[in-house]
Amino acid sequence: MRIVQEPQVFLIARQQLDEAAVARFIQGEGMTWETDAPSAAEKVVEVGGRVCYMSFGKGRKTNGEYITNILEAKHGSVIEHATWTFLFTGVSRSLTHELIRHRSGFSYSQMSQRYVDETTADFVEPAAIAANPAAHAAFERAVTAAQAAYVELVDLLDTQFAEVKNKTQRRKMARQAARAVLPNATETKIVVTANARAWRHFIEMRASAYSEPEIRRLAIAVLRILQHEAPNLFGDYEIVAAEDGSEVAVTPHMKV
Repeated sequence: MRIVQEPQVFLIARQQLDEAAVARFIQGEGMTWETDAPSAAEKVVEVGGRVCYMSFGKGRKTNGEYITNILEAKHGSVIEHATWTFLFTGVSRSLTHELIRHRSGFSYSQMSQRYVDETTADFVEPAAIAANPAAHAAFERAVTAAQAAYVELVDLLDTQFAEVKNKTQRRKMARQAARAVLPNATETKIVVTANARAWRHFIEMRASAYSEPEIRRLAIAVLRILQHEAPNLFGDYEIVAAEDGSEVAVTPHMKV
């Protein structure tokens, strides 16, 4: 058992663009087009927007200018064409209970407590508890006791379900019942895919000063990666210090 205090964020998939297909389309329409988009995601957003008005080669010349206009006009549907997939680990079940409330534009695949053995599970400690030695000790006692109860219940239930011949099914039956004693602090892993508009909404809601601290740290970590991946889509966010010294994100382009 480990006590975890910081999430890990892995960007495991990003946008790809078939440049040749885009070129064939533009050539077939008798137009020309060049873009300085720094990523495929930003390029596909610009293609989507320009198709609406068939404005290739016209108007705003840089990808940054084009996307800034989209954000200012709040044409959010256009940026839904850009997607990224993250793997989050070192996060609590409390966090994922909040995370999966974000439905529009999101897809989730989370580690199953019915199938995965939690006898050596890790636990995520809230920062406020970690900062208080007495609270930390109480937290440590609680999660240690919960894990011990889980192990005991799995053993007892495995015996109780001995008549179930399928070993995998028997273990699942024991674990799905025993998990009832595990706390919200139990560490989990989740793969999350979302489009740019959905990620912006997540960041605005969860990287704010009013959000829960654990998911706020996750949102800030996601933002830093997306600002590197797609600066024209996420560069309008500024990471600043809140009154309590923690980091929050602000943008002039809310609710795109």
